[in-house]
Amino acid sequence: MKKIVIVLMMLALASTAHAKEKVVVFHAGSLSVPFDEIEKTFEAKYPQYDVQREASGSRAAARKITDINKPADVMASADYKVIDNLMIPNHAKFNAQFATNEMVIAFTDKAKYADQITVENWTQIFLKEGVKVGHSDPNMDPCGYRSMLVTKLAESYYNTPGLFDKLFGYGDSYQNGEEDKNKVIVRPKETDLLGLIEAGMYDYLYIYKSVAEQHHLRYLELPEEVSLKSAKFADQYQKATFQINGKKPGEWITQKGDPMVYGITVAENNNSPVNKKGAVLFVKYILSEQGQKIMEKNGQGVIAPAVITGDPSILN
Repeated sequence: MKKIVIVLMMLALASTAHAKEKVVVFHAGSLSVPFDEIEKTFEAKYPQYDVQREASGSRAAARKITDINKPADVMASADYKVIDNLMIPNHAKFNAQFATNEMVIAFTDKAKYADQITVENWTQIFLKEGVKVGHSDPNMDPCGYRSMLVTKLAESYYNTPGLFDKLFGYGDSYQNGEEDKNKVIVRPKETDLLGLIEAGMYDYLYIYKSVAEQHHLRYLELPEEVSLKSAKFADQYQKATFQINGKKPGEWITQKGDPMVYGITVAENNNSPVNKKGAVLFVKYILSEQGQKIMEKNGQGVIAPAVITGDPSILN
């Protein structure tokens, strides 16, 4: 009996010795494909770690940390300002701007007027009877409020008065369930809408170029004056605004148009980082040449070196 107990104890110790340390990563849905590849290459380089990823809208991901103290080690957002507005200073100490993207209009061959839509006439196509468009929730996901900003910029660029009001009718902000369901479909994050457009449940999707390419969707590449791609048009983007929920109920943040920049940080609260060393290594890997190559391979621009604000001493 004693021998059996000893053997079991030895097996338990061996199992513990070989157990991998978790690195919990909350990230934007649009990072799912590149981060899946990064997870594999990171774990190959650091076999002692097990990266566990959870995708959601960037603002929803931040609120899991700030509002309900859900344990996480790393937070990566499709808009670096989500980290600035919701996490710093109490839930993160730094913000590394590491990648870029742009907005496009995605569709499939099943879309109404798919054989007619162009970069010149898409605003008129969107307003046609029976055409249904999709966007993510502006209060949960940067792609959602960027969809609003792009539409407002397009209204001016294409000289289509009333485009935003005719299409959405949200006013200055969006509340859940407010959309005309015969015209618009809304989901928490942009990647939640992919299966529905592929099934022909609606016609056109406001989405990131990288995601459209990763999922082999047809898309219209919008003018840089509209797509939120270029720093050259930063001042023009700022003219478009939309209100989103603030840190507390009843508070609002006025979101202005900006060139699209992603941010990443080590999460900090009562429960995290659960694995500080692993979190730091993962962030540094994302910012490394190998991590940047994977981002570029999956259709995203990179910022090299990353622009880091706040206190990045934890990375040293």
